Order: sequence, then structure tokens, then C-alpha cells
Amino acid sequence: MHVHAAPSKRTSRVLWLSMAATLAYVGVTFYAGWRAHSLALISEAGHNASDFLALALSFVAVYFQQRPANDLKTFGYQRAGVLAAFLNASTLLILSLWIGVEAMHRISAPVAVQPRLMMEVAAVGVVMNGVIAVLLWGVARDVNLRSSFLHMAGDTLSTAAVIVGGFAIQWTGQNWIDPALSLVIAGLILWSSIGIVRETLNILLEGTPRGLAVAEIRNSLQSVEGVLDVHDLHVWSLGSQSRALACHVRIEDIPPSESQCILLKLQDKARHEFQIAHTTIQFEHEGCEAREGCVVSVEEMAIGGDGHTHHGHGHHSHHHHAH
Repeated sequence: MHVHAAPSKRTSRVLWLSMAATLAYVGVTFYAGWRAHSLALISEAGHNASDFLALALSFVAVYFQQRPANDLKTFGYQRAGVLAAFLNASTLLILSLWIGVEAMHRISAPVAVQPRLMMEVAAVGVVMNGVIAVLLWGVARDVNLRSSFLHMAGDTLSTAAVIVGGFAIQWTGQNWIDPALSLVIAGLILWSSIGIVRETLNILLEGTPRGLAVAEIRNSLQSVEGVLDVHDLHVWSLGSQSRALACHVRIEDIPPSESQCILLKLQDKARHEFQIAHTTIQFEHEGCEAREGCVVSVEEMAIGGDGHTHHGHGHHSHHHHAH
């Protein structure tokens, strides 16, 4: 399990600074948007409020991810950051829809805006978001911090668009430019958040980690000398950075001292080819039969008669993972 201990102090400091700056800017933008009657600025305030939320959740997640594993949370709190990113991206989806609806109203009935105030506030925002995005890029190693970085980068672009919009309104006197801009910002928010929702949901639903194929892993493990068959293979993510694997491996009937060498090769393959650090590998020397959703070896069914009382020594163990 690699929980990032080294950059954590720096990460926390970057997040803390970013949160303070963002919150102050949200207040200024919302007030200025209200004064200038600019939906683009108000949607910018919303966008930045969601960023503040993203940063706050990331901050909490970084704190939780540093907490060690214990008997109640055997994998520690690695999913905290993933859950934070999921919640944060979900709120963004709702926000982008609200901005979209509001913008459609405004396009049909334009409101007079004050372009000069729009541009001044947006200029401050571009500088602030740009600086925060650069700082976050320096520490963004997992999906949680990456979601915060994406927000800030997207914000820098959308705030820059507000400046351009301010110029255009001042130049042409066309007030519909403002809600049209806010539609573009809403689209940006929607696009970035859907990606994060999909990635985090996959982790929370124990999906196969992005970029890995189970068939490929199985073939790779089966290529190890001494391995006859690999089955009941599960691969999932613990957090956004750590992956786990559990499987049954059929080998010849050999003493444990000899099978140790096969085990080390399997673990080595998992770690180097697929970056899977946490493995649970169960050796068997008889063919397996799938039965009632759990795997029971043929030999044990013959001994046990009822087949139930005699197979509790580990055939179930790997099914209860990482919750």
C-alpha cells in the first residue's frame, strides 16, 4: 500500500493556501457578478465555489489517506480521496446544469452587464487560478488531487474567456455574449466532471483498474514456470494509486519450499508488469469447480460429502476485500 507520506506536508500546505485564496475570490466574484449583472461572473463564482469544495474535500482526503490501517479499516482510508473526488464531481454536474438553464433564460431575455467590472475581476481570477493550478500540478499524484488540478486549469481558461467576453460586450454592446459565455463555462465544468465521476465510480464499484485487462494479467501469470492454471482472478483498486489482486493458482503437488519460488515470480510479475503491489495468491494442486458462487476443489467435495463443512480454510477469504 503506498500512501504518499513524503509530499503530504507540502500537499497539505498547497491545499490550505489554495483554499483560502479561492474562498476569498468566490466572495469577490459573486459580489461583482451581482453588481455587474453578469451571469458569466456569477457562474465563475459557482465554478470557483466548486473548486473550493474540491480543494476542501481533497484536503480532508489527504488527511485521511495519511491515517494508518487498523483492525477495522484493514486497507486504511485509501478510498477517502476517491470518495471525495466522486462527491465533488457530482456537485459539479448539478452546478453546470443550473448554469445552463439560467443561461438559456438570459439568452432569450438579455440583461445589461457592466463589461469593465467583469474584466477586472476576471483578470484577478486568471492570475489566482493559474498560480493554484501550477502549485497543484506539482503535487497532483492521485485522482483526488488531479480532480482539483483539472478544476483549476479549467477555471483559468474559463476566467480568461470572461475577460474576452467583457471586451466583446464593450466593443459591440451585445449583452447576449455574457450568457453564451456562461454556457461554454458550464460545458467545461460538465466535461471535466463526467470524466472524474466515471473514474471514481469504477474504483468504488471495485472495477478493473483503468488501463488493465484481466485476460492479459491471467496470460502473464500463467506464463510463469510451474503454473498450470490461473482462475478466480480479481483485480481492483484500493485507492486511486494502489491496486490489489487475488487469485487461485493451480500447480503440481510440490512442497511449500519449492512453491515459494513460483509465488515470488508471480508477485514480481504483478508488481513490475501491472504495478499491483498488494497480492493474495492461493495455491491448489487439484482442478477447481465453481459451485454456488464459491470455488471448491474436487478433492474436498469428495472428502466432505456435503462439501460445505470442509472448505472454509481460505477458499472464501479473498471475496471479502477492501470495503
